[in-house]
Amino acid sequence: MRHPPSTLLLCALLLASGCATSRPAGVSSAAEVSPPTRSTRDLTSLPLPAGTIAVAVYGMRDQTGQYKPSPDSSFSTSVTQGAASLLVTALRDSRWFKPVERENLQDLLTERKIVRALEQPQDRAQVQLPPLRPANLLIGGAIVAYESNVRTGGFGVRYLGIGPSDLYRQDQVTVNLRAVDIRTGDVIQSVTTTKTIFSIQLDFGVFKYVSLRHLLEVETGLSRNEPVQQCVREAIEAGLIHLIAQGVQDGSWNLKNPAELKQPLLQGYLSAYAGQTTDRPVEPADQAALRENSHALNH
Repeated sequence: MRHPPSTLLLCALLLASGCATSRPAGVSSAAEVSPPTRSTRDLTSLPLPAGTIAVAVYGMRDQTGQYKPSPDSSFSTSVTQGAASLLVTALRDSRWFKPVERENLQDLLTERKIVRALEQPQDRAQVQLPPLRPANLLIGGAIVAYESNVRTGGFGVRYLGIGPSDLYRQDQVTVNLRAVDIRTGDVIQSVTTTKTIFSIQLDFGVFKYVSLRHLLEVETGLSRNEPVQQCVREAIEAGLIHLIAQGVQDGSWNLKNPAELKQPLLQGYLSAYAGQTTDRPVEPADQAALRENSHALNH
């Protein structure tokens, strides 16, 4: 039995579109630098500080306790375990902080011992290792929550067995950052940020009898999932920007040009934070302490 030309043409078009989506164009397997997030651009555009602040990062733990659902490995966590490395990179990119090595401090101390052991007695007066730089602040925090299927939904329509459908899912990751003064142990700033993770699936299918005994079934589709590590990175960078903006407003540290506090970038983050919290007026006694603390940190 001969099939109608329109049916054959429809099958050819569907097969061609299916082959195109199964091998997306423009995808390269070569390694490249991780693309910037929306927060990266804001982080690198911040106004300069009065002086860079030496900070130590001892780690950033995963406190979610979440593992990937089946059929993925039950031993694979939902979020990255390298959040401390992302935090150190964000600190350097901000140009506000100078991170010092603390996460692998024992390795650093071992190498310094090896250098001293290899020095000849006659060279000791010429080769001197400088002392390690102390930190003014501890920057720490954790990935405190990961929620799956915060929102799910979709839409589909079929007419005579032909039609598209789409599904979406939203997950959510929450990150907390805090700055601690090493002289007093006071928590100077603490900020919690949340990033939504989107997953989208698009499908198109045909389920149709083309003749009395012949059934045509064709399916094609694609899905897109936001990389979780990029979402964690964006949450960390956004939290760091809020940390800097709140510190400038409270007097914990200073801008090189105080007039730049009125820039739209900083004001936008301050307004967003003020919309989520109730501002407490700073007492006069607190203002003097903050000015003294800011002078010590920025120098």
